[in-house]
Amino acid sequence: MGKLKSYQEQLQDIVEKGINAAEEQQKKLASKPFEYAEKLESEAREYSVKTLRKRYDGYSESLFEQLRSLNSRFGSFAADLVAKLEKEAAEGADAVSDTAEEVAQSAQEAKKTVAKKPAARKTTARKSTGSASKSTASA
Repeated sequence: MGKLKSYQEQLQDIVEKGINAAEEQQKKLASKPFEYAEKLESEAREYSVKTLRKRYDGYSESLFEQLRSLNSRFGSFAADLVAKLEKEAAEGADAVSDTAEEVAQSAQEAKKTVAKKPAARKTTARKSTGSASKSTASA
């Protein structure tokens, strides 16, 4: 079950790297129109473009933080799931162990029973032989 935990952590790291890469690419792409607008805009309107850019950047950062939060929740959920699977596997192993012990005990009892039966047959055979000797002596 340690492998499941490792896979869960690797998957979470992959998702985190993907989010970071997407954020960087998005920032690069999103910055181009703002750069052009800032170059073309007169100084009187420059303040409004900067304000717009700040808002956009704020919304963008919020989006990626939400994605990171979602990834973190996914990691917690996966960790809980792995813990549950490990617990069930341990319980299953205990049940198999108990069943194996019961089977071993039954096998021992069966072995004892089988070992007793041939001894009973030998006793019967001796009685028959003894009866035959008495019959021969009477004749």
